[in-house]
Amino acid sequence: MIRQRIEMLEIKDCVLVVVDVQGRLAELMDGREKLFENIRIMIKAAGILDIPVIWCQQCPEALGETVPQIKELLGGSEPVNKASFSCCGEDSFNAALGLTGRRSVLLCGIEAHICIYQTAADLSRRGSHVTVIADAVSSRRPENRQLAVERMAAMGVNIGSAEMMLFELLKTAKHPKFRDIAKLVK
Repeated sequence: MIRQRIEMLEIKDCVLVVVDVQGRLAELMDGREKLFENIRIMIKAAGILDIPVIWCQQCPEALGETVPQIKELLGGSEPVNKASFSCCGEDSFNAALGLTGRRSVLLCGIEAHICIYQTAADLSRRGSHVTVIADAVSSRRPENRQLAVERMAAMGVNIGSAEMMLFELLKTAKHPKFRDIAKLVK
């Protein structure tokens, strides 16, 4: 069993990975309104804190492109298109992740029990410090999401909420970006 030592997140060491929030599949997610809201919060916070964002799309020719309310926040960058359920199965994802030089990965997107789970497992095996943003991942069925979160936690993946992770990154109310981040979650 893979076990990670829990480490506090550091802004300079984090990358946000947004996985497969696409087309009609995204619209079928359990709790999709809150899911989209929390993913948007994470993307906006990444921009405020200068955290790189990598976004992936699973077979966009079949599933469609990233939903507009997420895609609009990712302007200026191109998605990593993939067929592998794990983002790590795509060479261009591995290259993009390597270029960031960061080892702490914040994961959000869909589906928790397939692409998020397999990506988290692969990243953990490779030595990344992985945190799944539990209120920014979902599946079509809530029981699949719950099983995925439980299984990832059991294998040592860190689990947190969007707000929890953002304030962990800030460390203090005296952080120069505190007010900007606090506005996102209020």
